[in-house]
Amino acid sequence: MPYEYRKMTLQEREAILRERRLRGYPFHSPPHPFRQGYRYLLTAVNFDHTPIMASPERRTEFAARLLSVMRDIGAEVHGWAVLPNHYHASVAVQSLDIVPGALKRLHGTTSREWNLEDGQSGKRKVWYKFTDRVIRDDRGFYQALNYIHFNPLKHGYVTDVYHWQWSSIHDYCEAYGPEWLRKKWKAQPIGDFGKGWDD
Repeated sequence: MPYEYRKMTLQEREAILRERRLRGYPFHSPPHPFRQGYRYLLTAVNFDHTPIMASPERRTEFAARLLSVMRDIGAEVHGWAVLPNHYHASVAVQSLDIVPGALKRLHGTTSREWNLEDGQSGKRKVWYKFTDRVIRDDRGFYQALNYIHFNPLKHGYVTDVYHWQWSSIHDYCEAYGPEWLRKKWKAQPIGDFGKGWDD
């Protein structure tokens, strides 16, 4: 949203803000209209899509911290991927209300640490607010999982999804085998799932 908003005319911006006001959404951050216990696809992006997690070490450390934070709040993590400028996680939670505070703390601590490491303290915004999408059924669950696992390929970081280290695909491959994964990919193809999310 912040990237699209910057490109809009004044009239387009006013129309968007009117629509958000009518829906009760915040003006300049992602809405979270569903709060109940569901499965969700969570996504957070480095501000302006800057690849702040470009180094393998940083991605490895962040993946461990993300999974730890999700465990600490009692979330069941079904799938995840950490890329140089964003991450996705498929989780089941008792209530979405427990997620914003946990991610705010994670994003806050990593912002401080990375800005100090990179000599950007006080100069750089690291994270944009997270988004969530409700996963309503098993079809959506496997589409989200396939989307997560194919994301590094989609963005051109690898030519084979198994070559991306920072993803739950390896856990699934070890637990169920590559043939099980292939069947899920064929049975629940991504199609337009996620279209426009990364624009």
